[in-house]
Amino acid sequence: MSKRNAKIKRVTKETQIEVSLGLDGQGGTVLDINIPFLEHMLEQVARHGMFDLTIKAKGDLEIDAHHTVEDVGITLGQAFTKALGDKKGIRRYGHSYVPLDEALSRVVLDCSGRPGLEYSAQYPRARIGEFDVDLIYEFFQGFVNHAMVTVHIENLSGRNAHHIAETIFKAFGRALRMAVELDPRMKGKLPSTKGKL
Repeated sequence: MSKRNAKIKRVTKETQIEVSLGLDGQGGTVLDINIPFLEHMLEQVARHGMFDLTIKAKGDLEIDAHHTVEDVGITLGQAFTKALGDKKGIRRYGHSYVPLDEALSRVVLDCSGRPGLEYSAQYPRARIGEFDVDLIYEFFQGFVNHAMVTVHIENLSGRNAHHIAETIFKAFGRALRMAVELDPRMKGKLPSTKGKL
């Protein structure tokens, strides 16, 4: 099986982001984003998705983390699109339920070529450490818009904000892994009756 890899660099007046992504990896990460909680969450995505992921980011953190988090999502989405290529032979759809103690989240996605995000999560507090929980939505919106995928994220239960977020990111990684896996029964066919994704 050939490796499906991508490297993307995105530079704006607010951020400089470099992403290297291997879809057929071992779950290894090298993350230098200067936002520890986001690094922790992306490590979960890579580990549970079995993706090799390197991200180097510099952003205007003296203002806040918004631009950096959103732009990491955008750049990762661009790398995902490039690494996925023509989508022939993939399973296309993925889903996962992940629990962590009292928390449970579900992620269902479609590598459809159509960006769409349905996000339903309520957090008991506004911050996890220094991290603003509103930015979790911004990360996924940036990813979805540039990966051209439809993603449904639902937190089904939870009292601990960290647990809620972690179940979402773990489920996201596992759902992505399922969707991009090559299905031997497809034999290189495109998983769509339209003939295009």
